[in-house]
Order: sequence, then C-alpha cells, then structure tokens
Amino acid sequence: MTQPAAPRGARPTLPVVVLVSAEHAEPMTDAFWRYSREYDLRTAGSAREATETIGRVVGEGLRVALLVCDSRLPDQDNVLAAFGEWRHLVPTARRLILAPYDRFLVDGPRLRAGMAKGKYDAYLMLPRGDRDEEFHHAVTELLSDWASTSTDPDVVSAKIIAPEGDPVAAGIRDFFDRMGLPARSATPDSERGRHLADRLPPDAGYPRVFAVNREPMVAASVRDIARRYFDWREERELEAQADARSGTDVVDVAVVGGGPAGLATAVYAASEGLSAVVLDASAIGGQAGTSSMIRNYLGFPRGISGMRLAQRARTQALRFGARFRTGWEVETLEAGVDGAPHVLRGEDFELRARSVVVASGVRYRSLGVPGVEELVGRGVNYGAAMSLSREMDDQDVVVVGGGNSAGQAAMHLARFARSVTIVVRRPSLSETMSAYLIGEIEFNPRISVETCSRVVDAGGEGRLEWVTLENDATGEHRTAAVAGLFLLLGAEPHCHWLPEAVARDERGFVLTGRDVPRELWRGDVPPANLATSAPGVFAVGDVRAGSMKRVAAATGEGASVVPLVHAWLAPGDA
Repeated sequence: MTQPAAPRGARPTLPVVVLVSAEHAEPMTDAFWRYSREYDLRTAGSAREATETIGRVVGEGLRVALLVCDSRLPDQDNVLAAFGEWRHLVPTARRLILAPYDRFLVDGPRLRAGMAKGKYDAYLMLPRGDRDEEFHHAVTELLSDWASTSTDPDVVSAKIIAPEGDPVAAGIRDFFDRMGLPARSATPDSERGRHLADRLPPDAGYPRVFAVNREPMVAASVRDIARRYFDWREERELEAQADARSGTDVVDVAVVGGGPAGLATAVYAASEGLSAVVLDASAIGGQAGTSSMIRNYLGFPRGISGMRLAQRARTQALRFGARFRTGWEVETLEAGVDGAPHVLRGEDFELRARSVVVASGVRYRSLGVPGVEELVGRGVNYGAAMSLSREMDDQDVVVVGGGNSAGQAAMHLARFARSVTIVVRRPSLSETMSAYLIGEIEFNPRISVETCSRVVDAGGEGRLEWVTLENDATGEHRTAAVAGLFLLLGAEPHCHWLPEAVARDERGFVLTGRDVPRELWRGDVPPANLATSAPGVFAVGDVRAGSMKRVAAATGEGASVVPLVHAWLAPGDA
C-alpha cells in the first residue's frame, strides 16, 4: 500500500524528486517514501507530464535534486531522449532509471550505452520488498553528490565574509570544500555579513572566517586557515609527550604530499605498524581532490568525487594511527647520512624521519600570458575550483587543457554555465583524454571543443570579462566574452625542496630505480623501483619520472612503496 507523503507547507523550499512512471507509479512512490520528510516527491505518468511538472517546479523557484524514470514510458519510445529534454530544464539534477524485475535484464543493454555517455547517472532495479538498502545506498549517493556540488549547503561548518571577487576568500572556500567542510560566502554589506560584523573589530580587514568550534579570524592566505583550523596544536602536544615517554621524536616515515599516492602510503604504512606523518601545504587530495567526478576508479561504478575519495582515505589512515599536518609546506629536506634520520624543515617546523616518501605531485603549468596572470583569482583559476562552479550560472566559460582533469571540469561546469569551451593545442582530445569522457563531452550540448587553439590574451575591469583565442593552424584571432577561465595545463613537478642528492630528469621529475644514473648506484646494484638516488628517500605518484598520471596508478605506487620502506628500516629482515 502506498505510504502517505510527509505533510507539505512546513518547509516549502524542500528539494524536489520527480518520479516518472505509468505502470509502476505506486511501487516507485513506496520505494521513495522514506525520503519524503526531506524531499518534495512529485509524480508524473508520462514524459509530457514530467516536462510540465519540472516546468512548474522551476517556475516555483524550487530545486530539482533527482529525476527518477521508469525504463519505459507510454509516450516516449526512447527514455534517453526524455532525459535530454529534462536536462535542458534542470541541468544539475541527477538522473536515475528504474526497471522492474522482469525488465531489468531486457532493458539494460539498450540503456547502458547511454550511461557511458553521461545521459543519465545510474540504472537500478525497482525494489521488490522493504529495506532494499543496496538500492537506497545508490540513491543517497546520488542525492549526496547533488547536494555537495550543485547547491549552497543548508548546514555549514564555516562562513566567509569578504568583498565580492576577493581572490583569497575564493581560495579559502575552495579549501573548505576540498576538506569536506561545507562553507558559505557573504559580502560585508549583506545581512549575514552585518550580523557577524561585531565579532571582530571594524578595521580587522578581510576575509573574515567564522568556523565551528574555532575563534573567528582574518585570513591573509589559505595556509592561515589550514594551520589554524586543521593543525590541531593540542593533538601535537599530546603526541610530543607520547614521543618523550617512548624516548624518540623520529617518525618511521614522513610522507610529503596528501594526494592519492601519499594517502595510500599513509594507510598501508600505518596499518602495518609504522609511525607515519603526512605533510601537505594545502588541502588533502592533491590535483585529484579537485575532480568533480572520477568515473573510472576501480570499485565505484557510479563514480566518486576527488574530495570524497581523499577524505575517505584520510579517515582510513587516521583510523590506523597516521598523523596529518595540513598547512605544513616543506621547504627543505636534509637527507640523512650513515643512518642518521632525514630532516624536513618548513617555515616554523622541523620533522625528523627514518624514511621519506616524496608524493608531492605536480602543479598545473602557468599559461604565461600577462593579461591572464593578472586576473588569477578574479575569474581566472588554475585547477577545477569546484566551489566556483555555482558562480558560473548562466555564464560562458573556457577550460584550457586536454587531459581527464580538464574533461571532468568541463562536465561539471556544464551543469551551471550557459556554455563551456574546451581549448586544446592538439588536433583532437583522443590523444590525452579517456574515451568515456570524450563520449560524455560529445553528447553534452553545452560543451564545444576548439582544437589547435590557445588563449593569447584576456582582460576585464577588475575581473575576467573576455579572452582572445588564436587558432594555430590559421592564425585567426577570436575574442569572446567569458566569466570564467579554468586552466588545467600539463604538469610541473612540485619538488623544488629536494636536495641535489635526489636525482631528477631534465623536466624536474624524480628518478627512481634503474632510471637513476648508473654513477649513483651502489656498486652494480640499482635502487629499488620506487627508491631514489638518496638512501631512504622514495618517490611515488605523479612526481616520479615515468609514472602513469592516473589516480589508480598513484594509489598503487603509494601502497607498493611500503614494503620498500620496511626493507630500508629493517634491512636484516628484507
């Protein structure tokens, strides 16, 4: 029997879930009844009725979180065509197809190809009984993804007050998002800004940050926030006391970099009893942490955002006893000699470690165009900056880059922007981007690709307003009005802090194993495959020369280095 929906009226701004089915409306409504307290369930019996329902919802100023559609509709032979029409109306809504038990295997083959092209997000079987928790796990994943990327959070951990367009404030919000903490921004003259004004002196400056369980502060940089809110001084004092009792202040392994490779190292090292400390100058997750959705990572059939993957790995490492130092930028490494520990130093810290794993990754290469560089943080962004996507609503934006990160950024931005143009120097995307992403991009009507092109100029009054593109083949210049420019250009290794004892190639990537120059080998024996030319120093992930620049590859190297660390720490047991 169909359950009664939760009463309406008390909370008129509930997000909407639209259920579309002619044959299975009752069991579909039953399946979603548990969500009716926090979502407004609307039903439709056909594609035409669903379009009208969505139009009314949008007209009411409400948000559509999820579209759920039967695998067959009475007035539409191709369900995917209906999704295409609805996508124009509510591009941020997640899309789910449900098939009854007797049609699940029959309808699947003709529909799954559409999922690979991004036409919808998941294909599930309609529950056949109560408490189908696997079904509800998939639904809540879709709703969680929508809530974290497509709307301002209802509950926040931090509030940022700053003038509109403040680049530091934008960086701080992006940092909070990447750390998995929802934040909201406001201007000083807004109601929220005025309400919080008296908590700091009038001349304190901006951005002003108010976070749960922390004193309000004025931040000059993202690092200020990282050190104040995420580097737990009390915890460090307790750790120092424990080290003093144990008679040592040297950790077994210091991991420099909190991307996928560094996180995997921390998980496996800590789970095997090694004392591990991860140091990162910014948010956990590295470049992968900025990805809105990674769809080809093993074990996540519906995909996972880089932020969620990083935060789950961090939680896993913490469970095994690993320590994290966010906002700790390593400036020098003094490699230990004759068994002495290595010493890592930063602006205001020093850490000694028996072994060091270099997992500092890469940074996006600078475009080097003066007009562009002057507007960084004011419409121009290096990286995906997911938190800025909502600000691109109904705007035209440009993404520069041909790798998977650029493709993922374009797909996410297309949920909000009026148009997204991907600019690449190569003649096609196929040389550098995964096929599944190319398929999604080709299907998305909001995304276009300009090959053999580059950005040669940009400008605006106080923030980005236009860019000029040059076609390398014809020399033609074209100037377009844009509100956002996202630069995801190649990669430069982040290892300026390494000593000369750690050999690197001509591009600056760290050499390991047999790639280390022979004159630096110990006799005729090369270093182990992930070991550098400096004994006790290892390199994993994107910073390593010859590595495959993929999240799964970096994770595998992070796990694989731990046995080598064990062998270095206890050579007699190797």
